[in-house]
Amino acid sequence: MPNPEIDIDLEEFRGILAEALAEGGTQPLLRLTDEEIAILDPESLTECVAPTPRIAELSGQEREWVYATALRSLVSREAVEVANIEELDAVLRAAEVRQEAGETQAGAVPSGVDLDLRLTPEVSLALTLRRTAARALAVEQHTSSGRTHLLVYVHADDLYLVERVTSGGLHMFTLAASAKDAADMALLFVDPFEVAAKDGPVQHLTPEQISDQNVGRALGEAIDNALVVGQTVLLADTPGPLLTTYATGEALWTVYVEKPHAPSGIEARPVGKNTLRTLVTKLISPS
Repeated sequence: MPNPEIDIDLEEFRGILAEALAEGGTQPLLRLTDEEIAILDPESLTECVAPTPRIAELSGQEREWVYATALRSLVSREAVEVANIEELDAVLRAAEVRQEAGETQAGAVPSGVDLDLRLTPEVSLALTLRRTAARALAVEQHTSSGRTHLLVYVHADDLYLVERVTSGGLHMFTLAASAKDAADMALLFVDPFEVAAKDGPVQHLTPEQISDQNVGRALGEAIDNALVVGQTVLLADTPGPLLTTYATGEALWTVYVEKPHAPSGIEARPVGKNTLRTLVTKLISPS
C-alpha cells in the first residue's frame, strides 16, 4: 500500500508562501479527486473535516479499481514521483486482473508492494495546510442540484488555504493572500446569483421560535423560497458562530447565531453584499 511521506517545514513554507502571495496575490494551487487524496493521505479521510462524497458512494468491491486508477492519474500528472515504478506497474496490472476476474477485495487499496511515493511540493503543501490549521471555516451549500462544500483553513492574516469540494468529489485548492480574498470566495459560494442587495432591519429570535418555525412572514417566505441555502460555521477549539444564509431570486437573508445553544444572540435580517462580506470576513479573520 502506498505510504508517502508528507515532509514539510510548515513555518518555513508559511513564510515563503506569504512572500509569494504578497507578490502574486491569491492564486490556484492544484486539484485532486477523492480517490487521489485517499492514496496520498488516507488518514485524512477520517481526520480532516473536508468530505469525500465520491468515496462514500463506492462499495468496498469498487475501491481497489478506482484507487488503482487514481495512482495512474497521479503518476501521469507528475503529482507524485515513484522511485520503484516497475513495482507500481506490477501492482496496477494485478489490480486489473483481479477486477476482471471479479476477485476485488472489499475495501482494499492496490497492494503487494510498498510503493516509494514522493510528493511534489504543491501536493505536500496542500495536504499539510489542510491538516494543520488551528481554525477553519466550513461552508455547506444546498441547492436543488445537491450539496457542495467549501473550507477555509486559517493559518495567518496573509495565508489561507481554500478548498472547494464538488458533489462529485473534486477538491480544488486555492491559496488566498487575505481574509477578504477568502471571504469573497465564500460569498460567491453562498450567494452565486449575487442577490444580496441591501440591508434590512434586524430581527431578534429565540431558539424556541426557530424550532417552532415561528420566525415571521418575511423570513419564513425567504426560507420557503430559497434557491441556495448556506450553512457557515467556524471550527476551532472553542465552538464558533453559525451563519445560515437563504438566497432567493430577489434577496439574501442571514440568520446569525453567536454561540451554540445560546438562549439569545440570534439575529436575522436581509443583507447587502458589504454586510455579508463583513460577517464572513469576521469569521475567517485569525484575530
